[in-house]
Amino acid sequence: MAKKQKPPVVVAELGRPETAAETAARKANDSRLYRQRKTVNNLVFSLLVSLGLMVVIVLMAPGLVGGKSAFEDHSVDVASLAVEAAPSAGRTLAAPAAPESWKAKSAGLRQRDGVTSWQIDYTTVDETTGHEAYAAVVQAFTADGAPVEEKWVSQALEQQSPTGAEQLGGIDWIVYEHPDRNPDSSNMLFGLQGEWQGDTILVYGTDSPATLRLLAAEVADSLNTPKEQ
Repeated sequence: MAKKQKPPVVVAELGRPETAAETAARKANDSRLYRQRKTVNNLVFSLLVSLGLMVVIVLMAPGLVGGKSAFEDHSVDVASLAVEAAPSAGRTLAAPAAPESWKAKSAGLRQRDGVTSWQIDYTTVDETTGHEAYAAVVQAFTADGAPVEEKWVSQALEQQSPTGAEQLGGIDWIVYEHPDRNPDSSNMLFGLQGEWQGDTILVYGTDSPATLRLLAAEVADSLNTPKEQ
């Protein structure tokens, strides 16, 4: 028995069945509208995902509390770290006493150009201005005991020229005093270079010369009165 063909569907808007061309045009338009809706949906989904990631990042960043970075309050125990690092360094390491208002941001052994250095970085409070400043202590040495090259020292002190000499804490120091430098673009407005048992000792920063001289005296005292290993 022959299969009956379904009569063409009458389209209400036309009052008659669609022609083949009209059917093709309708399907093409439906496909275009579908793609447009899919693009919009994908865009909305992407925005929602991005927003969700931003929320997660904010929740995972406890370092920002009331607009203040937790790093501002971060401070390491210099004395303990010096004792821990001393066996690796093979010598007593400087661990100067510092004012309570200072924050020791880092303290550790570093390697550069064949020189090992014990470096302490402080955020200080300049008592003359009340502004935050910077101070650093560096104890540098070589594996074979050879003197640290002046080129290395010059790089550490931002290639500034010496301006004098003095003695503090039993150490003879070369003075680097450059108060006209910009503290926003430099870490060295005042510096001291000395020697202790063959090691090169540097004390420098953007705090006042008087404060950095006191720090140098504390460095000398800590080296001459080592903590228990």
